[in-house]
Amino acid sequence: MKTLLFALGCLFTVSSYASSVMGLDALGAEDVSGASAAIAGSGYAGNAKASEEGVSMMNPARLAYNKNVSFSANLSYQMVSASVKNGSLGTQSITIPSFYLAFPMGQFGAFSLGLWQHYSSNIKLELSDSLNSQQATLEYQGSIFEFTPSYAIKLPFWHRLSVGGTAHFVMGNNKRLLTLGPDNSAVAEEDSWATNNSDVTDAVNGSWSILNHLAYYTLAAQYRGKTASIFFSYTTAYTLVNDMEYQLQMSQLDTLAPTKLSRQIDVPITLATGVSYRLPKRQFVMFDFMWKPWKNDIPNVAGSWDLPNETLVESEFLISVGYQRDGSTIFYDSFISRMTYRAGAWYKNGYLKDVSEVGGSIGLGFPLGKRGTTIDLAIQGGVRSSKSDAYFDETFIGVKIGLMGIGAWGNQRSGM
Repeated sequence: MKTLLFALGCLFTVSSYASSVMGLDALGAEDVSGASAAIAGSGYAGNAKASEEGVSMMNPARLAYNKNVSFSANLSYQMVSASVKNGSLGTQSITIPSFYLAFPMGQFGAFSLGLWQHYSSNIKLELSDSLNSQQATLEYQGSIFEFTPSYAIKLPFWHRLSVGGTAHFVMGNNKRLLTLGPDNSAVAEEDSWATNNSDVTDAVNGSWSILNHLAYYTLAAQYRGKTASIFFSYTTAYTLVNDMEYQLQMSQLDTLAPTKLSRQIDVPITLATGVSYRLPKRQFVMFDFMWKPWKNDIPNVAGSWDLPNETLVESEFLISVGYQRDGSTIFYDSFISRMTYRAGAWYKNGYLKDVSEVGGSIGLGFPLGKRGTTIDLAIQGGVRSSKSDAYFDETFIGVKIGLMGIGAWGNQRSGM
């Protein structure tokens, strides 16, 4: 596929819209565990920080320590530059990867509802050379979303320990359009008949579900100490089903009879842990680790052209370390004192074979009002590199903005 799409890359004007060009024919780009802008600002570390309001997909047990009703919404923007043999390919994306509502219920624990964009594949490439009348268009659209209700509770006789769980209900769709114009120099010889006199589009449309189950599940336990907190979580394995319909369209006029196929993707278990340690003056250092042992290669969307049938995978893991200085909770302190400051770094070995990512981030939390509502800002940058010729190296920079709204619904007013 790499040869097909970019053999003429040095000659063509390319316009695109995506966060990454890696893994498009497999699952696409992965959002790191539904991370909020606050966690993204500390290098994806901080899932064990029990004093943080909100929801953690990696650690649902943390939810039990929420004191207020909260609403969280995140907006993410990322620019990527992929290295091409004789130049570079620039892409960008704007997404709303997650939002959550969390409701504490006192001695009965806490409950949350959320929506998380786990994987996404959104890109449009237009390759054209008016001098030689060469043209090709590639477009991916689609996401795997998860509806994520969570529940957590502190143990009745030992409130320093909590347990929690999340059910992940999978939904979503995907679409792939590959159009080749009259020129056939970039396609395999056995496919060249299709591009002699007309545009030919290989169209694929599909939907996502889980095989034989309504959802998959994350279970977690957290210990909250006076200076240190730690969590462990386990996410069950599951099989994604992608029901797809393939069609060949000739110049948008004639369409061949569709073919319906399904591909199954075996997603392994996920193990995660993290530690948050409190230093003097509202400072914290944090460390998180996640491991997902992929074994079975992923069947590709592929199609009618000479495209690879599988994407090779390997064990996925994420190591992250972060720092956070919480802002003062005294409303009459200066605005600078009430701000939260974050920094962090991470190393990720992705699910794609021979692909790794190194990145760093800085973050700020801006307080709004007296109740604790904040706007969180994270600025991230790094590189995705590959030892394989199947992928290009990418440099990325991004911004993630989150609104954490805090309410007191159902809380008794002071003096009553």
